Amino acid sequence: MPRKPLASKSEQQLQKAEQSFEKFSSDLKDLQTNKAPIAETEPQTKLSNREAAVSEAPYIKPNRAIFSKEKFDEKNRALRDEDWKYVRCIVENNEIHGESVQFWLKKWPGEPAHEWIIPVNKPVQIPKFVAEHLASRSYVRYVMEENRNVKEGDLTHSMVAKEIRHRIDCRGVGSSFIKI
Repeated sequence: MPRKPLASKSEQQLQKAEQSFEKFSSDLKDLQTNKAPIAETEPQTKLSNREAAVSEAPYIKPNRAIFSKEKFDEKNRALRDEDWKYVRCIVENNEIHGESVQFWLKKWPGEPAHEWIIPVNKPVQIPKFVAEHLASRSYVRYVMEENRNVKEGDLTHSMVAKEIRHRIDCRGVGSSFIKI
């Protein structure tokens, strides 16, 4: 009767590592961030819509630009022009209260990348694509949760999505901008 060749120690360790990797990847797939509740924050700016609509709102222009070597596709000119229409909104920094928001943004190929410095907690007028970008800035906050019924070799803790936090809020004033 022929004997099966015994797997070497390195092959056994490799199989064990593959099994733990498969378990880890299945645990990672189980992290469902879409089930996490959205953390509610209170607006920092205490202005009514009427006050914000009549107050002075400066137009914010890009601070600097880095030009692109790409060619702009003229088929997208109408969409680009729509994105560059100015909307009135209030930007709030939820991570560092009161600090202005500074970032680089380039939406269309062939268009320069622009540096934006947006003041917070007061009405401003910024391009629509910048307002949409700011309104979508969020992250998922994860916490470690202890696993029950742990067997030898299993992970004792797993990461669970606790909540979705918005780093920056961009609220429209009046009907000029609708948060996506």
